[in-house]
Amino acid sequence: MTNARLMALALLTLVFVLVQTLMAAARPESLAPLAERISPAVVNITTSTLIEGRSGPQGIVPEGSPFEDFFRDFQDRNGGDNRPRRSSALGSGFVISEDGYIVTNNHVIAEADEILIEFFPGDGQPSKDLPAKVIGTDEKTDIALLKVEAEGPLKYVKFGNSDTMRVGDWVIAMGNPLGQGFSVSAGIVSARNRALSGSYDDYIQTDAAINRGNSGGPLFNMEGEVIGVNTAILSPNGGSIGIGFSMASNVVTKVVDQLRKYGETRRGWLGVRIQDVTEDMAEAMGLAKASGALISDVPDGPAKEAGLKAGDVIVNFDGAEVSDTRDLVRRVGETEVGKSVRVVVQRDGSTQTVLVTLGRREDAERSETGGGSGDEQSEPEAVEKQFLGLTVSMLTDEMRNELGLADDAAGLVVTDVDETSEAFEKGLRGGDVITEAGQQKVSTLADFEARIDEAREAGRKSLLLLVRRGGEPRFVALGLGN
Repeated sequence: MTNARLMALALLTLVFVLVQTLMAAARPESLAPLAERISPAVVNITTSTLIEGRSGPQGIVPEGSPFEDFFRDFQDRNGGDNRPRRSSALGSGFVISEDGYIVTNNHVIAEADEILIEFFPGDGQPSKDLPAKVIGTDEKTDIALLKVEAEGPLKYVKFGNSDTMRVGDWVIAMGNPLGQGFSVSAGIVSARNRALSGSYDDYIQTDAAINRGNSGGPLFNMEGEVIGVNTAILSPNGGSIGIGFSMASNVVTKVVDQLRKYGETRRGWLGVRIQDVTEDMAEAMGLAKASGALISDVPDGPAKEAGLKAGDVIVNFDGAEVSDTRDLVRRVGETEVGKSVRVVVQRDGSTQTVLVTLGRREDAERSETGGGSGDEQSEPEAVEKQFLGLTVSMLTDEMRNELGLADDAAGLVVTDVDETSEAFEKGLRGGDVITEAGQQKVSTLADFEARIDEAREAGRKSLLLLVRRGGEPRFVALGLGN
């Protein structure tokens, strides 16, 4: 063997040893010191709910059924105990301040009449269960803030920055799985920015074992900081299969701060209906890329007062780029109510900046109102024509009544859709009302035909339509063909 080969082999051996050394250094030999330090702040939560007893066979057989007397006799023979009873449930949580504030999941304590907190046994921690009161809850992020009164200061943990967590970073989950008491499991971050079903979802996915009873417990990084609240698992059988979800701490901290200060959430509200920008929509509007949030409707609210319009594409909100609708919803919700923010939109091929003073989403949800109306026009003649796989007709008073539209509703109604067309594939159906084409209002067949011609002359491959169904707007881009 030549000297060169010997040197190369020696170098490879050295690199292998260094890699093994670095891997060993990255993974601690034992998690015991960390677990011992942070476990006193993790709590078990027991809730109980009073359930009314049944007064008869209701819910078992239909009222008046010939079996009704049989089931009533059966209940009487077996004691017929219709007294109220208590139902118990278990969950987890963690202390975030020495004066007794505790974070858990909303679903752990929802509808509970009594909440008891059991502390990890150790020096300085309460030796008996303490009752907790609910400070505030948030169903949208499934977070609840509780408070206990202890005789002395409690051991607590701090939140970390969930945005710094990387796929592959080590994490520890702690809680009360399946009612077995305090338990620790370890794993890694499997994925980031997962969404399940909520508008404000930002879940960290982990393979650390999370089971029923772990809900509300903390997910720690290796510094002992809480970077997530264990909330849900994906499982075919109800047990852990290594797919668990923890709500990211950077979402939780904002919610907890508001619950602690106000007893409720106070999220910013822009006041627009939005949808994602698809590739064909971007092409139809002449956008450089398919990103941002496309405004499909602007009801009465902050956005309308500021001058935002349907067809605007929001590309920047309060100094941050907007990637899609989910991104915008989260950014708006996390912004202070009453703050004036700069909203950058793409409108008619140019960029414009609009200053919007945000309202409060919770107030808007309590008084939901619709908005928008068309221009007044004379009664049109009912004429049909086919465009892009659609048969469309001008609106008449009779059609407005049939479709439940306002008397002043304007646009073109779709009377038929070719089932072999792109329009059918994209969900357009008879009864849909087209109010805009090419981001301009249409009220006559000539308007629609002119928008198609303009798009083709401009070299567009598709035409953007604003379609309403049952009052709900959405944009659809249809190919123009040859």
